[in-house]
Amino acid sequence: MEASLPDPQSRPQGPPRWLKLLGGLLLLAALAFGLLAWWAGRLLAPAAPGATHETELEVLPGWGAYEVASALEGAGLVRSGRVFSLYLRAAGLDRSVGEGLYSLSPSLSTPEIARRLAAGGRVRTVTVVIPEGFRAAQVAERLAALELGGPELGALIADPGDLRPAFVPEGVGLEGYLFPASYELPLQATAEGVLRAMLSRFERVLTPERRAKLEALGLSVHEWVTLASMIQAEAGHYDEMPIIAGVFLNRLELGMPLQSDPTVAYGLGKRLPELSALEGDLQRDHPWNTYTRTGLPVGPIGNPGEHALEVVFHAQRTNEDGEPYLYFLHGLGGEFRPNLTLEDHNRDIELFLRP
Repeated sequence: MEASLPDPQSRPQGPPRWLKLLGGLLLLAALAFGLLAWWAGRLLAPAAPGATHETELEVLPGWGAYEVASALEGAGLVRSGRVFSLYLRAAGLDRSVGEGLYSLSPSLSTPEIARRLAAGGRVRTVTVVIPEGFRAAQVAERLAALELGGPELGALIADPGDLRPAFVPEGVGLEGYLFPASYELPLQATAEGVLRAMLSRFERVLTPERRAKLEALGLSVHEWVTLASMIQAEAGHYDEMPIIAGVFLNRLELGMPLQSDPTVAYGLGKRLPELSALEGDLQRDHPWNTYTRTGLPVGPIGNPGEHALEVVFHAQRTNEDGEPYLYFLHGLGGEFRPNLTLEDHNRDIELFLRP
């Protein structure tokens, strides 16, 4: 009996060729995608995963994704500047990177660095110290040496316009109100920005308590600053200031000329050592000459510090016997000599001011 053969048409059929081809393509695509993901992950990974240091990077105004990416790669903060630039665009952050300073570590991944850049950087600053007693012209010179404020700074000090605080009289500049202190200012600070910073510091000194004390003394803010600037200019040391303040307040009360050499020098545009009595400087009348005029000069002769401003409220007006101080001088050796009478003052001139 012969065995029957299976019908060829009844054999199990394999997957169609097109399906096999599709499967192969999908497998290749998966492999390619996996390889691409591995490659991208490697390029997006930290440039130095174990790094503990930070590098300061400055993003300059006008920089785009390309410049930022190139700077990052050059600083060793990313593995590939090109990949970083592509990532910024893909993440929609290419227009979000702000100028400024950034402290970045090569242990950060590309996405982490991108997020920090999008958050904005610190402004590059410079420290400027304004000493007590500096004149406005000296303040402007120091700021100009650091390229702060621009060419309009001097003009704005002389005529502050809308910057003028309410306590500064119309028609006068900001001499006296450029508060001596250490300032941390942006490198790109404008003249207005610089002056606002200084005026803000002065306003912090002008407390309600001090305003009340000024009212009790019968002084305006401008008169207070003017008097303090004279005390600042006359004093060789802080401990001399109370008696100097007392002398000036006593003379104001008695209607005596204040006879302060620094005021005369200021009005003539001179430094104090340049002042010459022999050339008649003390007799040249001008709004700051406290020899030819009584009362306070028309305005401050410098920018007084907080100590000089405060000492106006703590003036030592008399000696232990209650007698008013009316005179003082500094000897050639720096001696501070306060006196009650003109006779004693003239005696000290002979003793301490004659070579």
